[in-house]
Amino acid sequence: MDVITIGDAMIAMCPKQKGPIIFCNTFERKTGGAELNVAIGCARLGLKSGWISRLGNDDFGKYILKTVRGEGIDISEVKLVDGYPTSVYFREVLSDGSSRSFYYREKSPTSTMNAKELNEEYFKNAKILHITGVFPSINMNNREVILEAVKLAKKNNLIISFDPNIRLKMWSKEEAKTYIDKLLPYVDILLIGDEEIEILLEETNIEKAIKTFHGYGIGKVIVKKGAKGAIGSDGENVYDVEGIKPKALVDTVGAGDGFAAGFLTALLKGETLENTIRFANAVGSLVVGVEGDNEGLPYYDEVLVHLGQSKKIER
Repeated sequence: MDVITIGDAMIAMCPKQKGPIIFCNTFERKTGGAELNVAIGCARLGLKSGWISRLGNDDFGKYILKTVRGEGIDISEVKLVDGYPTSVYFREVLSDGSSRSFYYREKSPTSTMNAKELNEEYFKNAKILHITGVFPSINMNNREVILEAVKLAKKNNLIISFDPNIRLKMWSKEEAKTYIDKLLPYVDILLIGDEEIEILLEETNIEKAIKTFHGYGIGKVIVKKGAKGAIGSDGENVYDVEGIKPKALVDTVGAGDGFAAGFLTALLKGETLENTIRFANAVGSLVVGVEGDNEGLPYYDEVLVHLGQSKKIER
């Protein structure tokens, strides 16, 4: 496989109208989860992706499994477990596309995973391990799983991609910083939001932060700036790549996951760092034009059209 990832998937209950959740009476069932979104994004862009996880042995878990299988993602390391209900979260979406999340995942099925039971053969047959800060924020068990996963990845020469994706509803700034400090020395590609830099480094200057992250041994540091684009550094060259205007701003959830999928896809296709960031920006700007966690993740030819490198024949 090209990319494997580890994460908790959830049933996403998305409101059928915009506005405060207290006034939303109807919701639509969808599938969500940061790491799963990246796996879906990579698959749609033409990569072979795999996902390691646990789901509840309930109808929600079976629905997620069916959905993931339909995206062409390898699910040989996903198991249904009894006694642990599939995680659920409710979303609030406001008229400007911003949102809030309300999680119900205290007894996540992923808490049944055992770090020592990770299948090393699965890592041997992959090129990239992509992880985020969401999975370890759920419980202490998951933190052990991720630490073991990055060790296996290093042992088997995988590229390790990491998106901190810090959710302060899941853990405190102090917890996040302490744990992520342990991960950073293993990381080859850091995809970090500009607002997360201060949490991890108590620093607001992006140039200084990039140098600090390189000091951990991280080869490629990418700072995401939302609609303004992203800054990327390989330790020698720094590229400030402008964002690409979205066709519409409907829902910002999943844009960062789309960026990660786009970045990893362009990287594996041998693009320069500058073009890799530009491709990732394009994927992110397409995601925000569609409502849902992963419904807006595009296919490869759609990204080329958005970049002006190809034309779409309407009829």
